[in-house]
Amino acid sequence: MKIRDYRDIPTTAPMPGITKRVPIGPEEGAPNFIMRIFEISPGHTSPDHTHDWEHEIFVLAGKGVARDKDGKETPIGEGTTVFIPGGENHCLINKGTDDLRFICLIPTGAEEPQQIARPRAC
Repeated sequence: MKIRDYRDIPTTAPMPGITKRVPIGPEEGAPNFIMRIFEISPGHTSPDHTHDWEHEIFVLAGKGVARDKDGKETPIGEGTTVFIPGGENHCLINKGTDDLRFICLIPTGAEEPQQIARPRAC
């Protein structure tokens, strides 16, 4: 068993206005899933993208919208869950005044180089 505060995990910045932490994954011995915690700064967005794997999101803090494959924007905030099937275009946009913080779960191996998300303009 491994127990730690996610804030002690170093961040990476995959793009401007976004930070990522990986508290649970293969390095911790998790064979099936990777838990990632993202923070999107006010006024920023994840890329509009699609990939082959599903993921599950749980919003911890902040306010924003989830944009789906048809361009529909649905409000999200603390306590919201989002399921995104594999192959579905999506992005998350921070429309609040605080960081939009969420947990995102993906299957192990999904972040390997051959599985890079295919971004589009958001």
